[in-house]
Amino acid sequence: MQKEECFFLGTIVAKYSFKGEILAKLDSDQPDAHLDLNSLLVETAQGLVPFFIKKSQLHKSALLRIKFEGIDSESDADSLIKKELYLPLDMLPPLSGNKFYYHEVTGFSAIDQFGLPVGNIKSVNDSGPQALFVIDAEGTEILIPVHDNFIKKVDRENQKIFLDLPEGLLDIFK
Repeated sequence: MQKEECFFLGTIVAKYSFKGEILAKLDSDQPDAHLDLNSLLVETAQGLVPFFIKKSQLHKSALLRIKFEGIDSESDADSLIKKELYLPLDMLPPLSGNKFYYHEVTGFSAIDQFGLPVGNIKSVNDSGPQALFVIDAEGTEILIPVHDNFIKKVDRENQKIFLDLPEGLLDIFK
């Protein structure tokens, strides 16, 4: 499976026991939603490799404690520290209304409160403290905060996001 067909779930942050258990920090508001997984994809030098789960449980409510099949010692677990975890995109629960996954809106048209096109969403930059829509407006890159107050409607059928932007925000990109 290719990384483009998957979503980032989290990172293995530590080993837990001498029996090869690991602790994973999940990029999820609901880590308990991932307790019943049968396998995870671990990014290795060879690409994404499936690891089958013997058991998993929450650890201090924010971490997932996992015992993988075939990982039976501390040294086996050491080799997985700092590795990223992925799942196939089709395992994401569907969202409705104005909720969306960042990858889902790539390519959508952004429309302002006056019904005018702002541009096409190239990506969402979530590397800083505030996620930003990265919009291509005929060659000009526009950055708009991903904020509930700005998003009025997500039209999945027509691939459009309707925005209510503060006065003057677009002027700084002209």
